[in-house]
Amino acid sequence: MVVEQRVDTVVSGGLVVTATSEVKASIAIKDGVVAAIGSPDSMPASDREIDASGRYVLPGPIDGHAHFRGWEDFELAGKMAAKSGLTTIIPFGEPNHGDHEGLPAAATRITGEINAGSVIDMGLHLMLGADPYVFEGIPAAMDMGIRSFKAFMTYKSRRPRIMVDDEFIINAMNLIGGNGGVTQLHCENGDVIDHLEKRFRDEGRVKPTDFPDVAPPWVEEEAINRAIALAKMTGSPLYIVHLSTRLGLERIKRAQAEGLPIWTETCPQYLLLAAEDHEKWGPLLKIGPPLRYRDGGDHDALWEGLEAGYISCVASDHSPYVYEEKMKGVDNVFFMPGTELPVPFGAPSIETIAPVVYSKGVEERGLGPRWFARVMAENPARIFGLYPQKGTIQVGSDADLAIVDPARMHTISESKMLGKAGFTPYEGMELKGAITMTLLRGEVLMEDGEIKLGPEYGRFVKSGAPVAPLGGRVG
Repeated sequence: MVVEQRVDTVVSGGLVVTATSEVKASIAIKDGVVAAIGSPDSMPASDREIDASGRYVLPGPIDGHAHFRGWEDFELAGKMAAKSGLTTIIPFGEPNHGDHEGLPAAATRITGEINAGSVIDMGLHLMLGADPYVFEGIPAAMDMGIRSFKAFMTYKSRRPRIMVDDEFIINAMNLIGGNGGVTQLHCENGDVIDHLEKRFRDEGRVKPTDFPDVAPPWVEEEAINRAIALAKMTGSPLYIVHLSTRLGLERIKRAQAEGLPIWTETCPQYLLLAAEDHEKWGPLLKIGPPLRYRDGGDHDALWEGLEAGYISCVASDHSPYVYEEKMKGVDNVFFMPGTELPVPFGAPSIETIAPVVYSKGVEERGLGPRWFARVMAENPARIFGLYPQKGTIQVGSDADLAIVDPARMHTISESKMLGKAGFTPYEGMELKGAITMTLLRGEVLMEDGEIKLGPEYGRFVKSGAPVAPLGGRVG
């Protein structure tokens, strides 16, 4: 007796796109993973068929850089990401340094919250702070499936015990790189920024329009240069977050030419927004690093870096504070009125990253859907140890898919968003191309902006060792 093979779902009629290929094919899904890819007549019988005719079928997009505030628990965060077309995010978590919480304890606490509340899958990065006690927990945290750790070379006066010195970085890199992980650094010279901020305050230069000049481009370049030297000395892979400058990119390109495992990301805000936009948005655009001037050559350099493959990923750096808190910096961008508390950094962006990157990169600049699959799926999965479980479409991979209608037009509006920041700097931006449906491990996660799964479905995904990202131009 012959038993007929049967699968759960077949996605048919679409152009299946990965970072390296485009093929008209159907995808069979069983038990949450891709079971087969082939012609429609080769597909087994299925309980459900999804027609993707006239659309791209892409690997589920990944946001590898997001911070969630107290009002954004993992249930809300997952819904925000899912509604926008993401299928996986890798947020940052942090130990409770006041209680000297170790990294393993923090990882247990945070991954438990992810498993209890998220509608989508999440990895996890851990932020180190500046207290050396965290070193003792790095190996155990890595055994728990967390392979990426972040430190800050800046924010000297923002809050205590966050900015690290070179010795701290060396010790962290030795532990992280030596155990199969990747060190992430926010590269700006914090001493210089602190000095310039004090000078600006003394001179009364405290308007939001003054803010970009407190951290000029060379401040990022200097820190990147130093970070690369330390990574080369220790042999540790280095991931430079939210690259914003042409100068920094040139230093990264030289390191990559030497064959060093130096990787970087940029963010939509550094590709599309500019220092001049503070005239309209005021303190709402106070982010770190700051936005750059349109005539400085940074925007074009970053786009070229993405096109040429020197910049591996695009990430959101979602880090919002509510409108009312941010607007307290309208007269003094550095301090809250009548206090020594800093006006917060950060802006909302997780609900806009996938549609903005697709429209501006694929449609407007003609970079193609394979480029999107590279910078928004495969490369973040590779660098952060999720590949090939995530980030691609191949037999055995999680059936995380994004179905894109390249012709659909839509407009960004904060009124349609789930987040609580109360604003988006992309308000009114018209976009071409839309993610109309996503699947997470074979189940429909989002359809036409409606979330179909509950908070019990998403789960924490363990990371393995980093794999070098794809580079060069998309052929």
